[in-house]
Amino acid sequence: MLNRPDKSIRDRLTKLETHLNNENPLLLDVVSRFKKLDTVAYKMGLLDTSESYATNIPWWPLVSVLGTFSAGKSSFINNFLGNKLQLTGNQAVDDKFTVITYSNSKDNRVLPGIALNADPRFPFYQMSDEIDKVTNGEGRRIDAYLQMKTSHSDKLSGKIIIDSPGFDADEQRNAILRLTDHIVDLSDLVLVFFDARHPEPGAMQDTLDHLVGHTINRSDSEKFLYILNQIDTAAQEDNPEDVVAAWQRALAAKGLTAGRFYSIYNNDLAVPIEDEAVRKRFESKCAQDKAAIFERIHQVEVERSYRIVGALQTIANDIESHIIPVVKEAMNKWLKMVLTLDAVAIGIFVIIMMVFGQWFDSWALFSYDFTNAGIVSSIKLGIVLTSFSVVHFTARAFSARIVARNITENVIIDKNLAGEHREGKLLAGDIKKAFLKNTQPLRSIFRPMPVGWSMRSKRTLAQVTADACEFIQGMNDRYTSPSGSAAQREGIAPVQRAEVETLKPVKSENN
Repeated sequence: MLNRPDKSIRDRLTKLETHLNNENPLLLDVVSRFKKLDTVAYKMGLLDTSESYATNIPWWPLVSVLGTFSAGKSSFINNFLGNKLQLTGNQAVDDKFTVITYSNSKDNRVLPGIALNADPRFPFYQMSDEIDKVTNGEGRRIDAYLQMKTSHSDKLSGKIIIDSPGFDADEQRNAILRLTDHIVDLSDLVLVFFDARHPEPGAMQDTLDHLVGHTINRSDSEKFLYILNQIDTAAQEDNPEDVVAAWQRALAAKGLTAGRFYSIYNNDLAVPIEDEAVRKRFESKCAQDKAAIFERIHQVEVERSYRIVGALQTIANDIESHIIPVVKEAMNKWLKMVLTLDAVAIGIFVIIMMVFGQWFDSWALFSYDFTNAGIVSSIKLGIVLTSFSVVHFTARAFSARIVARNITENVIIDKNLAGEHREGKLLAGDIKKAFLKNTQPLRSIFRPMPVGWSMRSKRTLAQVTADACEFIQGMNDRYTSPSGSAAQREGIAPVQRAEVETLKPVKSENN
């Protein structure tokens, strides 16, 4: 059946629905709305049948922990989980990305990277392809870049934490940086760690260049938290505030003059602070900053739910408000170019006929009678018309390539929502491919509406948008309450699976 997702994508969506039914039924009905958008996109050529909008965005709330070696990333994760899951030390103890997920088993487990690369439920599905883009064939060594660890900590339930290798690594550098960019795009929260023992710019130059310098202009820059860790080592300084000031100046030098800055340390590993007043001041500031960071981590599930529902509105709006006008404009340019080339071809043909007419009656090609000479002329006329057809369809194909090359795909999309970074691709689909579907040989060049775009398509988009509003209102009702009772019941902790009810928008006549 045409415009129907292939078996692999149907299987992935089925697994996604099973996951949501177990982990977050709140979003279960949202998948069906993505399927409606898929149907429109398949008809228009925005998506291949091996793709789905639902699989182009991450459904797991992600928290990534980035920074330099020995900045205390692993110690922070252990402290948050209340479980010594990650190895810690002053030297590099892990040279790969560690994806930490919840498990019902009380035993911590370490699984190879293939467990992530081959499982479509995780946001690292087919990550080996991303590594291959950096170094051909390197994707086969997926276990050298990724590993998965499980923890029974309730704080991890419903989310994923990613611990990254340090930026000041030389080996596998390009692949590490590409994976880092991909993970940053997928993440709902990015914790960027610096070492207070080495706050000077030279020691953290790689982190500054790749994270701070590259993210200050992002639309999702609010998801970055900058953390100066192990600040207890500065307690012996005459003026420990100078350490924080030097760090903030280094960030400002890269253009980051505003944002969320924190300074913390691990109480279990802290150096003794003899001065009681200084110790209390450090403990108070550390506790305050840790509480703020932990709160943001707990909030990622709610934030991700809103972003996923917001994707429905974003995609539906971009298809109608941006993609359709861009495709129509491209079709008009293509029509004009084809007609111009056809006119030029006809003009050249007439000139040739006039030149050759000086030596013989070339216009006899167009005479018709039932004599043998007439039959020969008809054959010649057929050859001429066939030549015209070849010229016309060549002009169609040539014009289509020229116009497609100049299409500017400038939809403003939240990359954090999409996790989408493939060249020439957008959250709402491939505009160039949608345009080229309108230039197929058997389609008239004079048809004004893009392939797959109709009143039915418009109604589908309108219904999906309305349903998205209903979803958002339902989440607002659950997470907010003027009386405060719902907030007290839910707090900032993850929504309990047993208590969550699936949101079901009001059905309309068009549904």
